[in-house]
Amino acid sequence: MFRSLGLALIGLMHPRMLWLSFRPFLWVAVVWGVLFFFFWETSLETIRLWITDSFLTAWLSQALSTAGWDDFRAFVAPLLLVVLLIPLIAISLLIVIAFTSVPGVITHITKQQRYAHLHQAQGGGLLGSIAYALVAVMVCLLLVLLTLPIWWVPPMVAILPPIIWGWLTMKLMAYDVLAKHASAEERDALMQKHRWTLLAMGVASGLLGAIPTFFWATSVFTFVFFPFVSFFVLWIYSLVFVFSALWFAHYLLDALREHRC
Repeated sequence: MFRSLGLALIGLMHPRMLWLSFRPFLWVAVVWGVLFFFFWETSLETIRLWITDSFLTAWLSQALSTAGWDDFRAFVAPLLLVVLLIPLIAISLLIVIAFTSVPGVITHITKQQRYAHLHQAQGGGLLGSIAYALVAVMVCLLLVLLTLPIWWVPPMVAILPPIIWGWLTMKLMAYDVLAKHASAEERDALMQKHRWTLLAMGVASGLLGAIPTFFWATSVFTFVFFPFVSFFVLWIYSLVFVFSALWFAHYLLDALREHRC
């Protein structure tokens, strides 16, 4: 695992890998930038009305007024909107990287002599990858919704996101890395044999991703300049995810080669 970690760190500095981190960031940033431009104020106004009128949240608005915190009410809607958008943006970026950058990472790595003669069993395809990703993302979103109320209770903001992103990273990366080179039986055997190591790698990647998440969630600039701050943090996410792809690729391709010996 540590050898693969070192190879991933070295490989991340390659211009090809930097481009593979920047390209999905650019695509996702453009899409979310357009959505921010057209729907940011509308979304804020919708949340403000929901806080005031919904029987689920009207008590919060009334409690803030009673406590004399009327000024704080202005930050509640942006806070809730940011809380909702952070996991959606991160998941959308991870999906784009899984489908666009991971194949490029695998192609780059397998050109190395160490993996050049590794047989391609073609145990996975595009449809299988899409179905696998949909199931994993739905489970991840369910976990996010169930745990979101306690994300902002210290120190949960530094614990829950890494575990959730780590699990999703493990699922998506492991499948896509082995899709071309391993058969379905080999992929299942490797994921079963190395499940705890893969989970640890996923959580470690999640912890790296928690750095921008923590900044995103705690900086006052986030709520004032969210559409702008989010683009910078988005690229950090992208870089972390490409690093994770390199790490998983080196580890799993080595494991596959040993499995066949």
